Amino acid sequence: MDDVILFALPVFAVLMAVEFAWGLARGRNTYGLADTLASLSQGLLSQVVAACTQLIQIGLYTLAWPWLTLTPHAALWTHWQAIALAVLLYDFCDYWLHRVSHESALFWAAHVVHHQSRHFNLSTALRQESAYALSGWMFFLPLAVVGVPPAQFAIAGIVVLFYQFWIHTEHVGSLGVLDRWLSTPSNHRVHQATNDRYLDRNYGAILVVWDRLFGTFEPESASEPCVYGTKVPLVGWDPLQAVGGNYVDLWRRFVLAEGWHDKIGVLFGSPSRHPATQAPARIVATLAERPVGQAQAGVAVALFMLSTGCTAALLWRADDIGRATLSGVAAALIAGLWSIGAVLDGRLTPRAGGIVGAASATAALMLLGTA
Repeated sequence: MDDVILFALPVFAVLMAVEFAWGLARGRNTYGLADTLASLSQGLLSQVVAACTQLIQIGLYTLAWPWLTLTPHAALWTHWQAIALAVLLYDFCDYWLHRVSHESALFWAAHVVHHQSRHFNLSTALRQESAYALSGWMFFLPLAVVGVPPAQFAIAGIVVLFYQFWIHTEHVGSLGVLDRWLSTPSNHRVHQATNDRYLDRNYGAILVVWDRLFGTFEPESASEPCVYGTKVPLVGWDPLQAVGGNYVDLWRRFVLAEGWHDKIGVLFGSPSRHPATQAPARIVATLAERPVGQAQAGVAVALFMLSTGCTAALLWRADDIGRATLSGVAAALIAGLWSIGAVLDGRLTPRAGGIVGAASATAALMLLGTA
């Protein structure tokens, strides 16, 4: 899967450039520099984590399959139609994982990263959750029970993931009858929105039929434009804060809860639930994007390009290096991604951020070169 992602990156980059140019030509730019770099940095971070956790993402399914499958020798899975069936089953399981990730605080803590962008564009699609696979792998075990082999499972996951890229755009309007059956840009704009009428709707990755069947569908309304982000917005562009901040807050609420009934409710109840002894946090509807100076922008873009190249090198060699080297490279790359957010936030000067980012990239490349 690392190779597939690696070869897809240039395609994603070209499509984002086309969307950006189209938005400028129409006078409706949907990109912000800091927000875009934050989203793309989260995408790189998710790939670094994925390279270190292949055992959990695909390996656990592979280990569980021979023990759970009821049809280990079914001829069905030797035909091409099996891929279509595997995609359908994967999409169904993904609907429930996605829904639980909005309705349960512990799962929302992993998923919230994808919703923190205040813009909606193709870069948002790449704002992937680093901890999502770690918490959600068990939702796909029903595929093992019905006999979906690991190879088809992996292909189905790639198809479902890649399909969702194109639906993250504001430049495609209603698609008529397709909006009734598929997850389209219109339907997914609703899902990403924080408007009360749109909140926690349209979970389907490929098919929006699941939402219609289980009562979570909401059409986009021309009278109510979508507002993006989260109810309590992320302050700043630190990728580690984006990933870990909700876990810190969740742990704080868990500690404050009195009695196991309340503690379990805080963990697995609604993400907005607070301990019975604590008043709910103040909800902030939106947050203006901080201005970024030219020096900050230039260094942040340069560091991002450097991090992208190093991450590509990691994905290219991930299967050939030892666990210790892999961990060292991952740590160096994470430090580099952190420096991008620190420069954008003004916590590091452009010069200091450049030094940290360059040192991190050098360390990563040296480890990859000597592995």
